[in-house]
Amino acid sequence: QVQLEESGGRLVQAGGSLSLSCAASGRTFSDYAMGWFRQAPGKEREFAAAISRSGGSTDYADSVKGRFTISRDNAKNTVYLQMNSLKPEDTAVYYCAGREAIYRTSIFRGPYDYWGQGTQVTVSS
Repeated sequence: QVQLEESGGRLVQAGGSLSLSCAASGRTFSDYAMGWFRQAPGKEREFAAAISRSGGSTDYADSVKGRFTISRDNAKNTVYLQMNSLKPEDTAVYYCAGREAIYRTSIFRGPYDYWGQGTQVTVSS
């Protein structure tokens, strides 16, 4: 199985930018499609972004499309989430997730098998 560890969460002002990282270990990272999810206080966890094994295919929730960019570096076993034009409603714990995928171009909004512990992002107004 793969182990995932997020980093980069912090307090940021509205309109600012933040980059999250998720480092993977344990298995061949390029075998896994990856995703970012978030959970705001009192709400269910929701999909934010996904990327294929190759990095050539991406998908975004409508709420983040045009502001967030997911990317990956298979040589560094890391997936990233660049977040721009942040809003207070982006405040949440952000989780990265992974699942094995047969095809290099497949992307998934769920389900995922492996999860990190999460990193807190707080956007102040």
